[in-house]
Amino acid sequence: MNINVSSEASGVAPARVSALRAEAEALYLGTRPKTRAAAGAAAHLFQGVPMHWMVDWSTPVPLVVADATGARLTDVDGHGYDDFCLGDTASLFGHGPAPVAEALIRQAKHGLATMLPSPDAGTVGDLLAARFGLPYWQIATTATDANRFALRAARAATGRPRILIFDGAYHGAVDDTFVGLTANGRPANRPGLLGEPRDLTLLTRVVPFNDLDAVEEALADHTVACVITEPVLTNSAMVLPQPGFHEGLREITRRHGTLLLIDETHTLSSGPGGYSRKFGLSPDMFVVGKAIAGGIPASVWGMTEDVADRLTRARDSQPEGRSGMGTTLSGSPLQLAALRATLEQVATENAYAHMNRLADRMERELTGVIAEARLPWHVARCGARVEVVRARLPLWDGGQAKTAHFPALETAIHLALLVRGVLIAPFHDMMLASPATTDAQVDRLIAATRDVVQRLTA
Repeated sequence: MNINVSSEASGVAPARVSALRAEAEALYLGTRPKTRAAAGAAAHLFQGVPMHWMVDWSTPVPLVVADATGARLTDVDGHGYDDFCLGDTASLFGHGPAPVAEALIRQAKHGLATMLPSPDAGTVGDLLAARFGLPYWQIATTATDANRFALRAARAATGRPRILIFDGAYHGAVDDTFVGLTANGRPANRPGLLGEPRDLTLLTRVVPFNDLDAVEEALADHTVACVITEPVLTNSAMVLPQPGFHEGLREITRRHGTLLLIDETHTLSSGPGGYSRKFGLSPDMFVVGKAIAGGIPASVWGMTEDVADRLTRARDSQPEGRSGMGTTLSGSPLQLAALRATLEQVATENAYAHMNRLADRMERELTGVIAEARLPWHVARCGARVEVVRARLPLWDGGQAKTAHFPALETAIHLALLVRGVLIAPFHDMMLASPATTDAQVDRLIAATRDVVQRLTA
């Protein structure tokens, strides 16, 4: 992550950032004795948390959540929070949607893991095909799994060894995708990639987002099986596609016989059928995870009839054995019950209408707060996903996104919002509106943001 902290670039003096951080940290620690105690209680968990990322939030000790309902969290000390992070999209439709909870209770009486289809399986396949437009689907447990399996399937279907990714994109913990461009434009393993001795650039090519000439050049030797992309770069500062980019990407990949895999794990915020259905994209393969089962660990990956036929032929040509595309818990009855409930009753047109109405407010009013303070920032939007980006103008590619990160400033803002009762995403300034989010919560988000910005600039 870029560590640019200059006041000229960020619009905020470092001394004000430090003061805000110190004030918020003192308030956090001084009013949360049970949270502080919990920090030392998990002695046999590595770094005291069930997943090490949980220490990467802005808090001096991890927030311990006692209850998550709708779009509200309550910590072990009884403090409540308006949740605009929503599990970094995993709970896009709110915490514990009633139809999903009811489906899980029903299914629990009939088994959780069988490694065989349940009666919901065929219905889920039909729902996925109707919603996302691809005819064949598989169920996995995380978006990382789904992307890994889809990339393997693409290589098997094409007989080609390489993949192409865009600098700054994120596709979960898939090793092959942890490649980026250095400051001099050379491909390399991403800094901070832990425990990876291989040079991933041998089989992964990386180019800037929105650069069709670079895509053309990278695919010219016909060794690339698949281009994997988010339709919008979302896990850095948000980068929107330039007009014509997706149309050009589709034309180039088809001309070179390269499959196009669109990962909509973070852009399901765009609408019921994701960004691809909303904007008429035509992927060969499609992945979405996190929110697709209402917060239950599940993901899906789909493919066209042509890809399915080629994958079938590739499987038939191999000796018997494991394909490497699946895990024992993938496609479980529990997942299928949650998927069906989410697709039929939760991720509805009405839900998205509510989410987008609130996101309209968030975009408009956050833009107003930034303008009032005359800060060199802007607000980016992807459906119900809204993000404050610390650059004056919309970003073009992942390289620009790296320069729009100011970790010291961002962590101070995140913690200052938290002690004011508002939770946003920990790694960048992303906020989501869910079907459970209310206008009153948006009011509190805007008021807290205005107060924090005034502390930084007044």
